[in-house]
Amino acid sequence: MAHILPPFRADHVGSFLRPTALANARAMFHKGLISKEELTRIEDEEILKLVELEKKNGLKAVTDGEFRRAFWHLDFLVGLDGVENVSAQSWSTHFQGVQPKATTAVITGKVGFPKDHPFLDAFRRLKKIASGSLLKFTIPSPSMLYQICIVRDKDYAPIDLYKDNDEQLLKDIEQTWTDAMLALYNEGCRYLQFDDTSWGEFCSDEKTKLYSSYGRDLKKVQENYVKVLNGILSRKPADMTVTMHICRGNFRSTWFSSGGYEPVAELLFGHCKVDGFFLEYDSDRAGDFRPLRFIKDQTVVLGLITSKFPELEDEQTVKERIKEASQYVPLEQLCLSTQCGFSSTEEGNKLTEDQQWAKIRLVVKIAKEVWKDA
Repeated sequence: MAHILPPFRADHVGSFLRPTALANARAMFHKGLISKEELTRIEDEEILKLVELEKKNGLKAVTDGEFRRAFWHLDFLVGLDGVENVSAQSWSTHFQGVQPKATTAVITGKVGFPKDHPFLDAFRRLKKIASGSLLKFTIPSPSMLYQICIVRDKDYAPIDLYKDNDEQLLKDIEQTWTDAMLALYNEGCRYLQFDDTSWGEFCSDEKTKLYSSYGRDLKKVQENYVKVLNGILSRKPADMTVTMHICRGNFRSTWFSSGGYEPVAELLFGHCKVDGFFLEYDSDRAGDFRPLRFIKDQTVVLGLITSKFPELEDEQTVKERIKEASQYVPLEQLCLSTQCGFSSTEEGNKLTEDQQWAKIRLVVKIAKEVWKDA
């Protein structure tokens, strides 16, 4: 019997390198040289090509590659009610080496999910383009709004509505993501992924010391994140899969945090009721597999193939690592993917499109050899 429900034995995180035609069109649009309608037409054309390549290279669920976004998260966040995009002196967290464009999100009003959020139209267009294919759609985790606007901001000053009233903010965040999930479901989405770098930050001694110095109670923050996530998931329709992808940053093949999952494993793996975890495991920075002992019935998608660099991993070494992970999670609960997308921002990682697809084919090949139901 084939493994027919997501996550799949050979899966992927979601973003892909932006083709030159798309990158040029976005640059021209921002300079006022082409209309929004022309940009959308080119996006549609490039997403159609991408979908065909995803299927051709063996993926069972297709995404739009996040081609309509500049960032994996900010485009969604600033499309919410009560959240605005602002320029900043620096990125909200520090990457090792080159830095992203200095822009961030701030909470300026009551947080909510608008009925005209642009991601709904993006999903509709993907559904039309990829007619007949299973669609995977990615949005940032609810944790990311709180992480960016509050935890990372040393000088966070809440608006009057949320002053001394964190409970109300967390309640509004939970309702916002519940509304987003159900709106996407009503449009036909059955495979949704929450992307989350906050847990990678909580694995880092450096980051936790920094945020604690801001007066943040990180234990309480983490407990609140799981509570909010589970509140959202309690409203999830039975025929919808919701997963969480966790990494330690992915911009131009660099990162911003390091540390194994042990500090968060018992709380996150033991209590968060997502259907599956996509976990970064492509380098020593992610630690060993022992924290997986807290996994319950969630599927674990091992991110053993890096999206940061073009060199292909040794197949036997990957298989041995899967076997090692199966000491903590049964093999039938495991899957394989890259540790992150190839283009978490529109700039993309430092490899070519051909090298990108070679990585995907490697994931598919190894999965077929490890799992008979792949």
